[in-house]
Amino acid sequence: MGMILTPHALSSPVLGGPRTLLAGGSYRAAPRPGSPPRPRPGACRPLPARLRGGGAWPGGAWGLAESPAMTDDAVKLLLRRFYTLQGERVEAYRLFEEGHRAYLSSGPHYDFLRYRQLVHEITLAFSGISWEILQLKEQLQTEHGRPELAQHLSRVQQKEKEKLELTAQLQLARQNAQDQPSVPAHQQEVQELKYKLIKTIEAISEILQDLKYDSEEAE
Repeated sequence: MGMILTPHALSSPVLGGPRTLLAGGSYRAAPRPGSPPRPRPGACRPLPARLRGGGAWPGGAWGLAESPAMTDDAVKLLLRRFYTLQGERVEAYRLFEEGHRAYLSSGPHYDFLRYRQLVHEITLAFSGISWEILQLKEQLQTEHGRPELAQHLSRVQQKEKEKLELTAQLQLARQNAQDQPSVPAHQQEVQELKYKLIKTIEAISEILQDLKYDSEEAE
């Protein structure tokens, strides 16, 4: 049966020891009993106050208009954070693929529990990244008057959603092909999903190029 990617997290570790996968693909130790509560694994890191608007920026709580230079600098900081989050997505996908290869190698008696845990943790990481990118998008559009850049972030989000869904479908198809190598339909499905995934990745690259061009054009 296939895994349905949903934003949940389990407390048991995937790779030995009580650790939790963070959005960038790193792990941290689980809190010991009696220790102060920590933020939810994969929870989005809050943006610095200067990126959220308010008193840290002129034009926020102080009621003064931002100068063009300040607006440009703020937009650059938002885009820099966006590219960092995209890099974290790439790393999370790498861990996801490595985990699935390990899962397939455990067949025919698959280590399903460990793979399920990996799916939950990876999905939680992606959810945290997506949440923060949506905050960046809103700030570009409403606070800095850059709807064209915000639209690029929206398009990336939609394609990243498709990419994650295709990745999950491809992993299931690979398992079916491994379990039933004599069924040509499974191999055909693998090839079709690979093609769709490649086209989706290409579409994301094109959107990122458009974002780069539009952000540099306004400088």
